[in-house]
This record gives sequence, structure tokens and C-alpha cells, in this order.
Amino acid sequence: MSFKTPIGRVRGLGSAKEGTHHWWAQRVTAVALVPLTLWFVYAMTSLAGADHATAMAWLGDPRNAILTILLVIATFHHVQLGVQVVIEDYVHAEGMKIVVLMAVKLACVALVVAAIFSILKVAL
Repeated sequence: MSFKTPIGRVRGLGSAKEGTHHWWAQRVTAVALVPLTLWFVYAMTSLAGADHATAMAWLGDPRNAILTILLVIATFHHVQLGVQVVIEDYVHAEGMKIVVLMAVKLACVALVVAAIFSILKVAL
């Protein structure tokens, strides 16, 4: 049994020094996703009813390919950051938390690589 107050137990332990970076990264990706998503929705609505060749030609344009790649990267990074917060908050078993965090990060990286490969295959 300890007679220390809660603040006394944590004083001097320091911070993890990760919270600010994580918070900023999540906000930056959210801000980047606003114009990218608006552009993508506009582009997809303008392609509504178009044939396959038109869609491939649209993605073949370097500007559209680059913006689509940026959208994919920002989306999956934002997803990974958000899911990481949920896992850290709700998974209490330390070993399980590490395994799930690694699985989420690897899945996001794999999906980004696959999406970029697909975009570049069409664009080039």
C-alpha cells in the first residue's frame, strides 16, 4: 500500500515524447485529405458513365496519377494513425497491443504499396 498521491507516483517519470508528433501527423493528414478527397470526388463524378478506356486515360495523366498517389498515401497514413490510437486506448494486454499495432502498420504499408503499384502500372 502506497500513501503517495497519483501525481506523486508519476512525477519524474517524464513523457513518452510521442504524443505531439502523432497529434500533428493526424491533423496534417486530415487537412491534406480535404482537398484531395474533394478533387477525387469531383473527378469520379465527372467520369461517371465513362468507359474503361476513358478512365485509364484519365489515370494516365501524370497530374491525376500523382494526386491519386498522394490521396492513397495520406489516407492510409491517417487510417494507421487513427487505428493506432484506438488500439492503444482499448487493448490492454501489452503483448497483444504490440502484435496488433504491427499488423495494422504492415497492412497499411502493404496496401499503399499495392495501390501505388497499380496506379503506376496504369499511368506508365
